Amino acid sequence: MPRPVADQCVVIAGASSGIGRATALRFAREGAAVTCAARSEDDLLSLVGEIEVAGGRAQAVPTDVVDANAVQHLADRAEERFGRIDTWVNAAAVSVWGTVKDITVEEFDRVMRVNFHGQVHGAKAALPALRRAGGGVIIGISSVEGVRAVPLHAPYVASKMALRGFYDCLRMELQAEGAPIAVTTILPASIDTPFFEHARSKLDGRMPKPPPPLYSADVVANAIVRAAQHPTREVPVGGAAVGFFLGQRLNPALTEAVLSLRRVQKAALQADRPANAADNLDAPMPGTGRVGGAFPPRYVLQSSAFTSLLGHAPRPGELVGAVVSRMRRQLH
Repeated sequence: MPRPVADQCVVIAGASSGIGRATALRFAREGAAVTCAARSEDDLLSLVGEIEVAGGRAQAVPTDVVDANAVQHLADRAEERFGRIDTWVNAAAVSVWGTVKDITVEEFDRVMRVNFHGQVHGAKAALPALRRAGGGVIIGISSVEGVRAVPLHAPYVASKMALRGFYDCLRMELQAEGAPIAVTTILPASIDTPFFEHARSKLDGRMPKPPPPLYSADVVANAIVRAAQHPTREVPVGGAAVGFFLGQRLNPALTEAVLSLRRVQKAALQADRPANAADNLDAPMPGTGRVGGAFPPRYVLQSSAFTSLLGHAPRPGELVGAVVSRMRRQLH
């Protein structure tokens, strides 16, 4: 059983903005000691300053998750400062929007290196530390796009589908071993963060946008903090996630046909605003350390009854897996 959040030492990779930043702030408010990592040192320092002003404990460790050695250094710094690691959150992500024809091979590679390999590096650095701590939780941020693909977002979709497979493999291996380490995959729906402003866009000069409804990053942060103490296999965040699951399970061909309509694509995925001249694909953008995106607050939902009531409910198979893991620990 994981420690209470107030007693935990937490690492968050991708903490400079959006979901990662909201999660760091929420963990700190709950009393956890937080090690914050991202590429942008300025944004990390502003985050740590915000946490410390509020009476929390935190440190900034500038890290590019593409570099496995840098991620290992992050783990070392967290243990040196706070004594152990109880929960590791992988939240770093980048994106390119456009057709497969227009997105270069190098852009595909970069998205996969950050979104997928970056989380693999995080998990591999976290595992020895969690074993030394006597157990803990690895939390990976995938997406509902890891369940159901959407057009014009192939590199991101591929990376998030790969993450679900990776965490499933890791979870089974840890259960077979009887290790006291849980693995939770978070599947957010559309979230109001600077992610869309940071993305590289090849959508006819227009900025991408998330399909409605739109949820606050705090809704995801709340789900992550809860999973750190009460981990389950997967946590869909936002009632809109149901549509992704049902569309893929009940009639994926019909869902693809609807999403293939150009009118639907433009209405759901392309904003009226022009795309930014800069993006964070290859390097961090300065001065973007904030939680929320540029969407009007009246369009952003601050809670999800679905996630609160059903998102964290363990499935029957999870209960069986927990029993198997417990039996293996007792045998060892």
